[in-house]
Amino acid sequence: MAAIAHVLTLARVAELLGEEEDLLHEISIEMEPEDGVIGVHGVGDDYTPAFTDFGIENLRERIELHKADARRASDVAATKLDPRS
Repeated sequence: MAAIAHVLTLARVAELLGEEEDLLHEISIEMEPEDGVIGVHGVGDDYTPAFTDFGIENLRERIELHKADARRASDVAATKLDPRS
């Protein structure tokens, strides 16, 4: 495995992917360092996840899965509310 030369903060990845930071944070909570995410701690309690290139690819896949799950949940809810079903 090649050495990690740089990481991108959650805010920068959100900008690059055109996604909300809150969504990416929610998804990244389940990621491990092996998935390409690390925690960057600043002064006091300042903290942000940061991603390697591999982590960004993993995050892209997880975003798609998350959105597919949300669509399915929405479809199920709509079906239950539709009296024609």
